Amino acid sequence: MVKRTRLMRSQELIYEMRVAEVMTKDVVTVTPKTSMSKFGDILRSKRISGTPVVSGGFLVGIISIEDFINWLEKGSKKARVKQCMTEKVITVFDDEPLAQVISKLEHYRYGRLPVIDRDSKKLVGLVTNGDIIEGLLHKVERVHNEEEIRRHQASNIFDDIIVDQTTLIYEYRVIGKDFKQAGAGTSRLRKTLSRLEIHPQVLRRAAIVAYEAEMNIVIYTDGGDLFAKVEPGMITIVARDKGPGIENIELALTPGYSTAEDWVRQLGFGAGMGLCNIKKVSDEMFLDSSVDDGTRLEARIAI
Repeated sequence: MVKRTRLMRSQELIYEMRVAEVMTKDVVTVTPKTSMSKFGDILRSKRISGTPVVSGGFLVGIISIEDFINWLEKGSKKARVKQCMTEKVITVFDDEPLAQVISKLEHYRYGRLPVIDRDSKKLVGLVTNGDIIEGLLHKVERVHNEEEIRRHQASNIFDDIIVDQTTLIYEYRVIGKDFKQAGAGTSRLRKTLSRLEIHPQVLRRAAIVAYEAEMNIVIYTDGGDLFAKVEPGMITIVARDKGPGIENIELALTPGYSTAEDWVRQLGFGAGMGLCNIKKVSDEMFLDSSVDDGTRLEARIAI
């Protein structure tokens, strides 16, 4: 039995909400051909510290006030943004969960990240820590009001069913490598559990377990199943797949350890914290895996 972790509603929401819900859509941009003197005028008039560099709607770089200062010190008066910008830019997709974006902001220690549409690959916004905080506050208020209404309308389902014991089982299919739909099963499960009047703290822990388990299936396998068994006093979440399996379970439980491919990391996933997060918020966790024969993870949370 592990020590329980108390979770705030906002911590649960970062696994549910997507970048598009909080990002700034009205973004000031420049082109590679913009003169550095014009860029300086934009910084002053808009009171900003940098802008994305866009060509034909596509992000080609980013330029900051530091780049402008360096240009003032030793650059050519006729220089263009293209000559001073940074071409290698860390970005996020508009459909990424906030949990992934927060990790990137912390890892790279950036104040903002450009947001790209996954399909068109074009720039659609910017996301900052301030955007995330403001978006979470609005969402928390909205969800709280919805939960209060449901709480007055619903009654405990187990009290209404006259049997010795009731068990509810929910099953969700998870498609491997489908990052656009990643987290959809967890979102549906959370909404379902919320209608059973389960305590918010328990609900938040269950949502994190389900999300991390679902993401592991998406990242490392071709697909699997996510189950939730709800009975008086206990929620049991099971994730099962027929993927490559885990060769060293002890190593896999090490914070930051990941076998995710580079292209997966570039999408913002595979940070190596999934199993650790599951263990942290569960009362009990069991992990059984065989190489080339798949993995079965079970996490239990007391109600």
